Amino acid sequence: MDLWQLECFVAVAEEAGFTKAAGRLHLTQSGVSTQIRQIERDLGVRLFDRSSRSVRLTAAGQAALPYARSALAGAEAVRQAVAEVTGLVRGRLRVGMVTGCTVTALFEAVASFHREFPTIEISLVEADSATLVARVRTDETDIALVGDDPTGLTGHTVVRAGLTAAVPADHALAEESSVSLRRLCAYPLICPPPGMGVRGALDDACATAGLHPTVVLQATAPEAIAELAARGLGVAVLHASAVAEHPGLTAVPVEDLPLPVTLVWRSETTVLRAFLPHCKEAFTKE
Repeated sequence: MDLWQLECFVAVAEEAGFTKAAGRLHLTQSGVSTQIRQIERDLGVRLFDRSSRSVRLTAAGQAALPYARSALAGAEAVRQAVAEVTGLVRGRLRVGMVTGCTVTALFEAVASFHREFPTIEISLVEADSATLVARVRTDETDIALVGDDPTGLTGHTVVRAGLTAAVPADHALAEESSVSLRRLCAYPLICPPPGMGVRGALDDACATAGLHPTVVLQATAPEAIAELAARGLGVAVLHASAVAEHPGLTAVPVEDLPLPVTLVWRSETTVLRAFLPHCKEAFTKE
């Protein structure tokens, strides 16, 4: 017997008749009858009682029905598995990252994923957290790293590092092990514009503490903020990873100024399910 014969058998059983089964399968009634007779010959038993107007399962047919359904379900699972592999060959991954927040683990995850699935098209977009969350909600972006924890999306906080004040070696803060938010606000600050993760964390903390920082310069790129601070134009407020890449600056942790960074996504597509283990591995190492 083959899967097609099993499908005819299940259809006749569920429709309680050859005519309805033929319509469901887009076959002639005689075609369905031929398939049923063939499977009955193979098994050596009758599966249906045809003695009355309605077609009823025999005891053998009742015993066979759940196994026939299981076989058809298994075949469909095979088709689905092949379709998912095909999707991983031809698919694409759209990753979002909040501007000004350099998290190297995300780059490691993308690189590792690309090595395993080199034919997947990968795109990376930078924007503020609100824009990225909106893109994830509308499926314009598959997964995003944001400085937020939005409702209605699946999220996993991957970094809880605090922000740092970045200053040249000759600055008054350079010898400090940490700086309070109030003392930080006494200096002219250089930071990202409103709407970005670092700036949002700073603004929220200052509003809670009743502080009014003086932001003298703004830039979206962490490298630009660091370069301006290195020239003595103000104290840079950055994620610690951005300061580590600039040897001319000293990083001083800011007390009580956390920046939770969260991976968020809405729909687990085939490609995203393949990408998430790479994220887990990369962020576990960091």
